[in-house]
Amino acid sequence: MAETMLEKALALGMTEDEFRQVCEILGREPTDTELAMFSVEWSEHCGYGRSKRWLKLLPRDVGKYRAAVGGDAGGIEVKPGLWVLFKMESHNHPSQIEPKSGAATGIGGIVRDILAMGARPIALVDTLRFAEPSDRKSRYIFTGVVDGISWYGNCIGVPTVAGEVGFNDCYKTNCLVGVMCIGVAWEHELMTSAAKGVGNAVVYVGNATGRDGIGGCSILASKEMREELEMRPTVQLGDPFAEKCLIEACLEVFKTGAVVAVKDMGAAGLTCTTVEMAAAGNVGMVVDISLVPKREPDMEAWEVMMSESQERMLLVVQKGREDEVKRIFDKWGLHCVVIGQITDDGIVRIYDGKQLVAEIPAKAIAEAPVKELPMQKPEYVEQVKRFDFSQLPEPDDYTDALLHLLSSPNIASKAWVYEQYDHMVQVNTVVPPGAADAAVLRLKDWDEKLGIAVTADCNSLYCYLDPYLGAQLAVAEAARNLSCVGAEPAGVTDCLCFGNPDKPDRYWQFVESVKGIADACRELGIPVVSGNVSFYNESEVSVIHPSPLIGMVGVLEDVSKHATMAFKDEGDIIVLLGVCRDELGGSEYLRWRFGLEVGEPPRLDWRLEKAVQVVCREGIKRGIIKSAHDCSEGGLAVCLAECCIAGEIGGKVNLTAEMIQSPITGRYSPILFGETASRIIVTVEASKLPELSAIAEEQNCPMFVLGEVGGEELVIAFDGKELIREEVKNLKAVWSTALTQQIDS
Repeated sequence: MAETMLEKALALGMTEDEFRQVCEILGREPTDTELAMFSVEWSEHCGYGRSKRWLKLLPRDVGKYRAAVGGDAGGIEVKPGLWVLFKMESHNHPSQIEPKSGAATGIGGIVRDILAMGARPIALVDTLRFAEPSDRKSRYIFTGVVDGISWYGNCIGVPTVAGEVGFNDCYKTNCLVGVMCIGVAWEHELMTSAAKGVGNAVVYVGNATGRDGIGGCSILASKEMREELEMRPTVQLGDPFAEKCLIEACLEVFKTGAVVAVKDMGAAGLTCTTVEMAAAGNVGMVVDISLVPKREPDMEAWEVMMSESQERMLLVVQKGREDEVKRIFDKWGLHCVVIGQITDDGIVRIYDGKQLVAEIPAKAIAEAPVKELPMQKPEYVEQVKRFDFSQLPEPDDYTDALLHLLSSPNIASKAWVYEQYDHMVQVNTVVPPGAADAAVLRLKDWDEKLGIAVTADCNSLYCYLDPYLGAQLAVAEAARNLSCVGAEPAGVTDCLCFGNPDKPDRYWQFVESVKGIADACRELGIPVVSGNVSFYNESEVSVIHPSPLIGMVGVLEDVSKHATMAFKDEGDIIVLLGVCRDELGGSEYLRWRFGLEVGEPPRLDWRLEKAVQVVCREGIKRGIIKSAHDCSEGGLAVCLAECCIAGEIGGKVNLTAEMIQSPITGRYSPILFGETASRIIVTVEASKLPELSAIAEEQNCPMFVLGEVGGEELVIAFDGKELIREEVKNLKAVWSTALTQQIDS
């Protein structure tokens, strides 16, 4: 019998050591239901056994704003008593298998995490990675994911306001779907997931339970991807209309004060909610799953406990107020069933009618064993850094090189994506997707003046070349994006996507990335309030680049004082905040033109980075800066082109040797297309240039006048030598159609 149970444990993704540990905890062999519960709760996706020791490095209590960490999401206090809650999670493996359903249920799950904090969800952000869209299967996955996000988000009435999309063939068998939700609540409205109150009712609410999603955590997110068809039934099925009703019903019932605790029934379903709520509150729980509403009446007990069916929550309700709660959920057409009660012994007991199918100490199962894994720096890291860029030929025509870069799917317009999203529902969106480096939202239902900005960022190629520096650059760029709209960076959520951690080189990438995020957030004084780890994003065909996706929220004290990227008026002065360096490593120019992923990522000078951001924010706040755009993928030339395209107006620029920190003789590609960090292109009226100069001088920030806005062409010269000249309408034609042409091919 022991051998049979061990085989079952191994089939559920557990190790032999873990199975022995379970037997020690219980003092006996587990039942089928107990084994299933341990397998999902101790899976890497839920238990973080391989990652949580390193996640403790992330700073939680730094910065200007009070932070809340724990529960289903975290947040920051943006003004006394008012909290913005946010979290990012992944739904990678399900989206690779069933793109629309996988992405849609990813949206549903992250929205419920915010809802479980007592907050109204007000916005969504997505960060996506796929193989090159020239590949037919990649296009299928890409378009299906976008369809799933737009379908679910639009139906529930939560706007998708920002995000990013990246393409690289390392994502050929493992796409990345990172989804972030932002919500708002007053402090007295915040909810907890810690169960308490002996005798209080355990109440199941929402949709019925089915077999969809069974084993989703242990099978899909806790080992490498394979192509077996049997994985398909584990992808959850979403019902956005039920989710919309669930949002409104929960917010209404929270106001009654009858709900003591609440948790989203997401990953690991009823297992996660019962054991984690009991463990958090130092209580026990008795549940009868024969009372759980089911779509399929013949479900086994272990299936009910493992199911990840969507649109479900578990509540702890004050004893005697169950009918009050039920009336509200009945009104919204949702199930509301008392399935158990709180006890005082710390044991979770699961009954199926009169049969006891599981009896587990809550804390023992809620705390997955910490795993000590070996790590080793990959050999390729030093090899790719030794590349000699001087041997690469310069373009015969820099204008053609710019047009070619604008056609890269990583740089080309993503309007095809965000135009499918309803970004105006709830009428909070001030700066919509595509108009700036971050979206800006008003908080009109909570404060007439206050606003927030949201963004997501990560250059995974930088992280492949140097995980520590690449992760720092991701944090720095996300903060820079917020500063470009005038917002002060205030809080981070992360979605850490990596390959198989049981391979020492992949684990090293993960650890270095976490260290990079931690150090970057300490430098900028930004707390990490929530996040997610997604391992095993690889197959026998490919392994993803290290992808520590960063979501960030910033605060605008006056939401009306913001900037966008578009050049505005004829005669405005174009200014560079920052410097240029001879840096091409990890650039889109190298990757797209030569097919090379080599070199060292751009250097990061934290003093310069902070100075550039402060000058930009202060200039916007004072009404000096009229436009601002972060210089990133594609370098200075692409940044200028995007500003011209957005404003439908030209610009004439002359670059000079004084703005370059290292001499470059006869090589203009690093100046035009190198991706030196800590740079922002801004525009000001000529009369206000001295005022901006004074702010830059006060912050010891390098500032250079590049030229003027105006005309119908973008002209870029170096010390008077013309390098690029192209009509804005032609730049726009290439940039705006490149991605759609590949999708339609």
